[in-house]
Amino acid sequence: MALVSLADIESVTRKALEKHGALPWIAGDVARAVRKAEAVGNRICGLYYLESYCLQLTSGRVKGTVDPIVTHPRPGAVSVDACFGFAQPAFSRGLPVAVAAARDCGVASLAIGHAHTCTSLGYFTEQIARKGLIGMGFTNASPIVAAPGGKTRVIGTNPIAFSVPDGKGGLAMQFDQSTSTVALGKITMAKAAGQRIPEGWAVDADGQPTTDPEAAIAGSLVSLGGYKGWGFGLMAELLAAGLTGGVVSRDVKPLKAPDGPPHDLGQYYLLMDPDVSGAFFDRLRQVQEGVALDEGTRMPGQGKEESDPVDLSDAIWDQARSLAGVA
Repeated sequence: MALVSLADIESVTRKALEKHGALPWIAGDVARAVRKAEAVGNRICGLYYLESYCLQLTSGRVKGTVDPIVTHPRPGAVSVDACFGFAQPAFSRGLPVAVAAARDCGVASLAIGHAHTCTSLGYFTEQIARKGLIGMGFTNASPIVAAPGGKTRVIGTNPIAFSVPDGKGGLAMQFDQSTSTVALGKITMAKAAGQRIPEGWAVDADGQPTTDPEAAIAGSLVSLGGYKGWGFGLMAELLAAGLTGGVVSRDVKPLKAPDGPPHDLGQYYLLMDPDVSGAFFDRLRQVQEGVALDEGTRMPGQGKEESDPVDLSDAIWDQARSLAGVA
């Protein structure tokens, strides 16, 4: 294992992306997202994706030199065309406009279209909350989830993220979760480690429950809570594709494939001003007090601390340094 500082993770990531064709400011935006993922132990959205980013920059599947186009078609609606580039720079360009719109209108939407996968959706809703607004986000992904009782892949893991400000520049709560029982990355990591997966995560190609990660990858994931999670997954699908101009999950090719068509994904965010009602922070306090009545309970995301430095496997850190051309 290698003990690596967050500053070094960010620096090596940025150098790797620039070496493979990303402009410095774009590489910086993506590198900060990788740094954050590693800081909070979200390995699937961290350096795990760096090789894919670099290969797709080289093949042109993701554009590393495009300038996102921000439009403001209605007072409470902001749209960003990512131009088949990374989601992170598209979001950073649109966020200030969307924050201003939310303060003017009480609620605003930020629609990112024609983007690469955003990996950690909560990374973006957290930024909204740190601006003092309630943030909710939706995105879709390559098809891996079948309808309850079915076996045909229809939607992606289609995560939903929700971040709440504490009124002091921090977070009161945050969750970022797939609408499938588990994210696909957990199954691919289990396969790589030669481990079984719990029953209830996936079905095989015939629609039968399986604990074999290889059979799960050839089959479909299961919606969280059956029909309830299926409904949330469809909601994310319609918002992420229908309100951004991105493709539906069935038309998204495997996210980590080195070449092929751009992801062309959408990410849809709602920004809500908690000051509109005049009661939000009082009600937040009441809910927090209720949660705290039982020992060991907490609000989602409460008490989550960043690690610096972090433990990385030698393989993943050596790969990152190699991609960056760092000896």
